[in-house]
Amino acid sequence: MRKHYLDNIRWFTVLLVGLYHVIYMYNGVATFGVVGPFKEVQYQDAFLYLCYPWFMLLLFIVAGISSRLYLEKHTIKEYIKSRTTKLLVPSTIGVFVYCWIQGYINMNLSDASESMIPDNIPAAIKYLIMCLSGIGVLWFAQLLSLFSLGLALIRLCEKGKLFELTKKTNIIVLVLLVVPVFLSGLILNTPMVLVYRFGYYGMGFLLGYFVFAHEEVIDRLVKYRYFLIAAAAVLGAVFTILRFGQNYGEAPCYNCIEAVAFAWAMCLAIFASFKKWFNTSNNTTKFLTKRSYGFYILHYLAMSSVALLLHKYTQMPALPTYLITGAATFVGGFLLNEIISRIPILRWCVLGIKKEKKNVQG
Repeated sequence: MRKHYLDNIRWFTVLLVGLYHVIYMYNGVATFGVVGPFKEVQYQDAFLYLCYPWFMLLLFIVAGISSRLYLEKHTIKEYIKSRTTKLLVPSTIGVFVYCWIQGYINMNLSDASESMIPDNIPAAIKYLIMCLSGIGVLWFAQLLSLFSLGLALIRLCEKGKLFELTKKTNIIVLVLLVVPVFLSGLILNTPMVLVYRFGYYGMGFLLGYFVFAHEEVIDRLVKYRYFLIAAAAVLGAVFTILRFGQNYGEAPCYNCIEAVAFAWAMCLAIFASFKKWFNTSNNTTKFLTKRSYGFYILHYLAMSSVALLLHKYTQMPALPTYLITGAATFVGGFLLNEIISRIPILRWCVLGIKKEKKNVQG
């Protein structure tokens, strides 16, 4: 039976990423590739602090669970082929087909197009610079494709004993897993491109595969859902109050103990809440489940394009700017997905869609 709460967690989190990027485009702490703030202090930026520590960690945990579910019914060879098409192709070939557009927009948003790409360098070099500058949200697919290949190797060596052992994981152990998550966040972080947190997200992926893929474990979380929700709310407030005004995407802010504790409590609370209250399916959730990955890849282009136009040609106040940018993000993201998913070669390069297949979880 399909685990609808996992589908719902995935599309809900992806839509939250879209809303996050709308606020992020006009934030006051991260400056590259954004329009920038409306004023010196923006309390709406607190939304960014309340989302950033946990939402991508949650997606990696869900990806680990989905990998386990997929491998229960498919071979390692089929798993590698599936992940190559869905993740590796868009995050490699797609970079050269699609990301140059995003790179051009990012540079113009940062007023960096002239300084970073002088007129006297060859067109091919300009193109490569724009491609690399426009990778953007594809970092998730790049890391996930790497983790998936690593998991295939682990699967060859690990014969299921560790997975059987973790079936007995109780609530105390689940809470204490914050320790290895925190420690993993201190290692394997790239110094320049800060989203490539191999330790932090890799730990989340493996915990999803070995621990949270057990339905018994999720059921134990359900029993403590109110406690977990309360803990996440308190820890989120603590992190936001203590760190507001700092760049939440850089060290020491993004890997401090209060950020990781909040992130872990939030992940546990969401699993418990969605299993209890949102383990259902209807036409809307089916639509969002099928299109969430394409929306994730394409929404930033729709959002940043409109943000650039508003920045260049208008001087609107914050509220209408947020509303127009938000509409562009969600309408444009889904519309681009509908268009590109119908163009055979382009949909393979950008979205990893080779042909229509039956809906299989994972």
